[in-house]
Order: sequence, then C-alpha cells, then structure tokens
Amino acid sequence: MGITSPPHGDDRTRSTDDKEAEEGPVTLVVTRRAKAGKTEEFERWLDDIIHEAMKFEGHLGVNIIRPPNISSPEYVIILRFDNFENLAKWENSEIRKKWIERGKDVLEGKAKVEKQTGLEFWFSPGLDNNNLSAVLEGQRQPPRYKMAIVVTGIIFILSSILIPQVEQATVGLPILLSTFVGVAIMVLLMTYVVMPSVTKLLRPWLLKKQLF
Repeated sequence: MGITSPPHGDDRTRSTDDKEAEEGPVTLVVTRRAKAGKTEEFERWLDDIIHEAMKFEGHLGVNIIRPPNISSPEYVIILRFDNFENLAKWENSEIRKKWIERGKDVLEGKAKVEKQTGLEFWFSPGLDNNNLSAVLEGQRQPPRYKMAIVVTGIIFILSSILIPQVEQATVGLPILLSTFVGVAIMVLLMTYVVMPSVTKLLRPWLLKKQLF
C-alpha cells in the first residue's frame, strides 16, 4: 500500500511522543494515485493487498475513500493496527514488498503517508467522500488536552449509565467477567457509535485555533 514509517533513532534520543506512539493504536492515512486508464487494475490490486494486510496480527480495520472524480483517481486508504510493532511487521513483510512490486504498473507517483497514534485514534474524521478534502489536507488533530477532556467525559457518562445496567444484567457472574463485559460494550460503543458522533458535533471547538 506504499506505507512507510519514519526511521527511528537511538532509544536515548527518541522523544516521549515516539515511545507513546509505539504503545497505542496506530492509524495510517495513505494517499495513492492510480495511473491513467488503470483504475480497474488498481482497484483489483488494492483489494488484494488489503486482504493480505488483514491477515496480520493487530489489524483493526481499513477504510477506502474513493475519488469522486474518476479523472483524478486519487485514493485515500485508512489503515489501523493496534500498535506500532504489529504495523511494522506488516510494513516489513515480504508479502507486502511483493504486492508493492506488483503494483508498479498501476501506481503513479509516491505514496503520501500520515501516521496518527494514541488519543488521535478516537478523533479520526468520518470516512466518506463528503470530507475527502479534510483527509487530504492532513487530518488536523485537536490539542491533546481537548482530546483528553472529551474522552474522560464520555467514559464518565458511559460508565455511570452502562456499568450499573451491565452489573444488574449479569448478576451471578464473577465480578471480573461482569466488568469485562461492561468494558467491552463501552469500548465498542465509543469506537463505532459515540466518538464518531461526538467528534463531529464538537469539531469546531476541538479544532478552534488558540488566540495566544
């Protein structure tokens, strides 16, 4: 998929952000252009390499934003892994290298890549052609303190409402199992229901520029 990672220096010189990036979910936004007249072949190639990536440990999902105008066949691929280490296994794999080599006949130019990590994982914009321009502009992320405020507030609300109901519904189960069920439901709700809606609603505030 033409995904590359920036080189890492010696552990003694790596920043705290670099170390945090390796511990949490990683989202890659990859922009690739199909050669003129090769869109169908590009689509087949893209489908094949995506299915190979899905077989790797830690793969969390992939989304494709297709070009609204076929005359400008630029695709945006959003690829997620659970951590940097598992992403690196895919990036350095022989199967990926093989498919990149196969794609030379359908790919034009170099890949544009942006990596998002940590809290940014929750704040990726909705994936549709209506906000393609936002993705291509680099997916500007909110300040970390704003992301922390939103996530803390949502977790507090969900845990206050959801956990008591789960505990009531799982009476008789071991407390650890009951807690696990509640946490699992909460994470799924945050990932697929709550965070996409809340971040869309709060985006003007999240991305508001500071005056000072």
